[in-house]
Amino acid sequence: MTLTFDRSVYTDLLSQVTPKVIETEAEYEQTLAIVELLAFNQNRTPEQTALYKLLVLLVEAYEAEYYPISEASPIDVLNHILEASDTKPADLVGLIGSSSVVAEIVNGTRAINEAEAKILSDRFKVSPSLFIA
Repeated sequence: MTLTFDRSVYTDLLSQVTPKVIETEAEYEQTLAIVELLAFNQNRTPEQTALYKLLVLLVEAYEAEYYPISEASPIDVLNHILEASDTKPADLVGLIGSSSVVAEIVNGTRAINEAEAKILSDRFKVSPSLFIA
C-alpha cells in the first residue's frame, strides 16, 4: 500500500502550525515541542512527515545560529576520553612517551604527532583523526 501525499491535508497542517523562521527562544521551544511530538509518532502520515522535516530544518537553522558547536581540539578530545574512561595521564606513560611528554600533551603545550595518534586510537578504539589538528 502506497501512501499518497494530500496537499489539502498538508495545507491544513501548515495552517495549524504556521511554520516560520524561528527568531526567539519561545518560538524555538514551541517548534521543538511540535518536532518532538511528530518524531515520536509511530504512525506519521506523509503530510506529517513533510511538516516534521520542514520544522527540523527551521530548528537546525536556529540552533546553528544561536547554539553553535565549536570544534574540539585534539587535546580536548584526549582529555574527554581520559575522563570518560577513568584513565589517568600516568596510564599513558610508556604508551606514548615519558611522563614529561604525556604532561606536555595533556596540558596542551605539545601537539600529538601521527604515531602517538595511532597509539591512542588503538588504545581507546577511536579514529586517529580525532587526535590530529
